[in-house]
Amino acid sequence: MHKIWLIIKREYLVRVRKKSFILMTILGPILMAALFIVPTYLATQTQENRIIALNEDANYNLEDSEFIHFTTIPTSEAELLKTDFSESPFYALLYTDGENFTLYSNQQISLSVSKSIERQLEQLIEHEKLKLLGIDLQILEDASTEINITTKIISEDGNTSNSQAEASMGIGFLSGILIYMFIFMYGTMVMRGVIEEKTSRIVEVIISSVKPFQLMMGKILGVALVGLTQFVLWILLTIIISTVAELAFLDANVMATEMNSADQSVILAQVAEFTGGINLLQIFLAFIFYFLAGYLMYSALFAAVGSAVDAEADTQQFVLPITIPLILSFVLITPIMENPDGTLAFWMSMIPFTSPVIMMVRLPFGVANWELALSIGILIASFIATTWLAGRIYRTGILMYGKKATYKEIWKWLKY
Repeated sequence: MHKIWLIIKREYLVRVRKKSFILMTILGPILMAALFIVPTYLATQTQENRIIALNEDANYNLEDSEFIHFTTIPTSEAELLKTDFSESPFYALLYTDGENFTLYSNQQISLSVSKSIERQLEQLIEHEKLKLLGIDLQILEDASTEINITTKIISEDGNTSNSQAEASMGIGFLSGILIYMFIFMYGTMVMRGVIEEKTSRIVEVIISSVKPFQLMMGKILGVALVGLTQFVLWILLTIIISTVAELAFLDANVMATEMNSADQSVILAQVAEFTGGINLLQIFLAFIFYFLAGYLMYSALFAAVGSAVDAEADTQQFVLPITIPLILSFVLITPIMENPDGTLAFWMSMIPFTSPVIMMVRLPFGVANWELALSIGILIASFIATTWLAGRIYRTGILMYGKKATYKEIWKWLKY
């Protein structure tokens, strides 16, 4: 155990001291925040006031919006604009002739502008036709009804709580994607590390002091600690970045005066209501377990692949069969969310090669305790069995040079 700990310590310190690790740890949250903040910021900055001219013969009273303003011009001027728009102060000309409408401009008209005008015209024409048919618009307005259905989840102990499908889908999708990314990223990190040590012949020196299985486990657990460290740092940096962004985009004085304790209580209540019926603590603990267990199982296989080849280019024939279940679980995230209690969802959350992703997708929708316990038990047993098999391949393959491994050769290694 002492030797395994020394290998874990070495693997951990070597990786966290790398410039690439430090760079990705800092840039990761910034890039993720930029994906959400920058498009929103650019969208608000690129909006500009646009004046739309209407010929005075038009009988439609179009209402101004935040960025679109309408003004009426003489028909003679409108006729001139139809042929020469170069000196016009207007963004576009809406020329109406009965129920025929044409937008003229000297530039490509924004789709949002044309759709906004279309919706207003459709509503005005519809109201005019209803009036001609003798239908009172006020009656229609009074008859329009908006219904909000509140969904409740009945727990096993008989208590009820609010159900939020949007929150469940968001949490499930994000959890599944993160598990998928982390297993792939850190699993391949283990494989590359094994290949590097094998090709540089450093492993021959290490094997003289420790057993191959101890080396493999130390490498796997060391990289796992690197992953957890990076994950925790990403969470902390994301919180810091989001706080700084909020202070940068919002007026701090306004926040201080308007956002009193009562407002904060209301926001917290809304957040609690939005995530009602979702056991966030269970999801967090399950995420940690499925990340570690899924990573440990897959990284053992990746380590076995790395020991069987002499170069990363030779790994494709072995990596593809290993990663197909993981890729399949990623592809099926959306169908699983549509029917989280279906037969497909159940069995894929039990199969150890797909359960890390699929069970995290299902959990926000509610999973029976016995199903979660069974999935955890199967994954633990599968991890032990996979690690044992991978260890038998690793102990032979790590010292094999100059010979391309085949499936038949690997089968012989398992039986040695």
